Amino acid sequence: MNTVPALYSCRLAHVRTTPRRYALTHRTYLWLVDPDHPPRLPLPLRPLARFDPRDHFTGDQPSIRAGLDAFLAARGVHLEGGRVVMLTHARVLGYVFNPLTLYWCHGPDGEPRCVVAEVHNTYGGRHCYLLSPHGTGTTGTEVGTDKEFYVSPFLPVDGRYRMRLPEPGPRLDLTVHLDRESTRTLTATVRGTRRAATVPALLRLALRHPWSTLAVSAAIRAHGVRLYLRGLPVQPRPDHRSPENAR
Repeated sequence: MNTVPALYSCRLAHVRTTPRRYALTHRTYLWLVDPDHPPRLPLPLRPLARFDPRDHFTGDQPSIRAGLDAFLAARGVHLEGGRVVMLTHARVLGYVFNPLTLYWCHGPDGEPRCVVAEVHNTYGGRHCYLLSPHGTGTTGTEVGTDKEFYVSPFLPVDGRYRMRLPEPGPRLDLTVHLDRESTRTLTATVRGTRRAATVPALLRLALRHPWSTLAVSAAIRAHGVRLYLRGLPVQPRPDHRSPENAR
């Protein structure tokens, strides 16, 4: 069983293969926390890590765990008080952007029940995928789900994700593929090393990656500009909002 909170120093990589190949990497850090008991830092350090319910799910629940439970209950899943671990960016200096937050959900007996993948785009939208529990624990067997949410301005809302999401341990090793028309269009990976969530460790990571969540958002936009200048056509953004997008 994971001891939380913990920090992961990470390397994020995206490889796009069609209509032309483009690869990018970015270094940052992520938190692994218990949403029932998010970490509370000493007062001077609280601007470096805040976990706000408004940043997840519908944003109107009293806690992140309450938002997760409401999302699951609407889909007939009940954890009965079981343990959850959450991998996410914290709000840093008042700003947060979470391209992907993951929740590994267990029943009261500790057995894995499901994984929830919460995706945010740079337009302020959010959407959650409920993933099958089969193979999403420590083995990391791939699970699939249809793409239902506009993320990249260069890709329409179609295709199917294949995700390998083993629960983090000493190492973080996540993979997301997007397949469209029987072709692997995009592969994203997150690789990282676990560190105890001590004040010195957080300070080292915060100094190495200042304003980390803003840096992630800025990097996504910068790479988007590069792709646009290379001639990739922008796909129309759907004019609809799912319940997860409501704020």
